[in-house]
Amino acid sequence: MQVILIQDVNNLGGVNELVTVKNGYGRNFLIPKKFAVEATPSNRKQLEEKQKQLAKKEAKLLAEINSVIAKLAEGALKIGAKTGTSGKIFGSVTSVQIARAIREQKGYEIDRRRIQIIDEVKELGTYKAKIDFGNSNEAEVEFEVVAE
Repeated sequence: MQVILIQDVNNLGGVNELVTVKNGYGRNFLIPKKFAVEATPSNRKQLEEKQKQLAKKEAKLLAEINSVIAKLAEGALKIGAKTGTSGKIFGSVTSVQIARAIREQKGYEIDRRRIQIIDEVKELGTYKAKIDFGNSNEAEVEFEVVAE
């Protein structure tokens, strides 16, 4: 028997997946518990339509991510920090400061939890940070720490 899963089922498959199961398992467990629906021709058409819409939405999201990555690669961000006489900064530059600089200088809102600083920032200079957009889409952004 073929069924279309409505929810993730351990050791069977994920949402919107067409799987083959034994008749008793499908009729007595999956369908009554609303984990799956029977794979009738109309349900298969709905599944195909959902997959098309999902693919279109994913392509649009990927194009948007690529435009953000291109904009971030254009130039280095400038982050101001208070410094001592020797050029060392008080404290350190954090992902919150980088997210704020991206919002103010580039116009994009990026969650601070997606930003990972590659090197420890303790003095003035140019550094790099990695931004993870999910789905193996990453960008490296360069930022310059300047004295306030």
